[in-house]
Amino acid sequence: MSSPQSPSGDPAAADVYSERLYVPAWWWLAGALLTGIVGYEISLAAHGASWSVVGYFVVAILIAWLLWSMGRVHIRVTADGELVADKATLPRAVIDRAASVPPTAKSAALGRQLDPAAYLMHRAWVKTMVLLVLDDPDDPTPYWLVSTRHPEQVLAALNVIDARHAPAPTDRD
Repeated sequence: MSSPQSPSGDPAAADVYSERLYVPAWWWLAGALLTGIVGYEISLAAHGASWSVVGYFVVAILIAWLLWSMGRVHIRVTADGELVADKATLPRAVIDRAASVPPTAKSAALGRQLDPAAYLMHRAWVKTMVLLVLDDPDDPTPYWLVSTRHPEQVLAALNVIDARHAPAPTDRD
């Protein structure tokens, strides 16, 4: 979700754009179902011993921790124009051009076309991405691919034109 700049001392409040890539809610329901199934299997393996109830709690804690940790990723654009994707930072000055990657092109971008030197911050449950092509002679990374639910807002916060929607150049020879 986009958050406006704030004069408060909180660095996250000063972001032009901020988004957290939570796992889908139905994954939590699936985790609860899995907790019940695995807890029951532990209970069966323990032949119904009274301590086997602990298995439910242990499995629930492990699954909750896994889902919480998977959904901790933040995508931010700071007031200084830097993109922060999880723990990596990309200054706006090195971005040459950019494009949003729709769900239909995501598998191609992550498949055979993927450059092994590219920076990839991908979350499978997020359908769209942004592609940021770099122009930095000191960095061997050709581009960044970053998962985001709102690629247009990320590109707008970075003040770059989406190449997918930009008019095609015309030849005047």
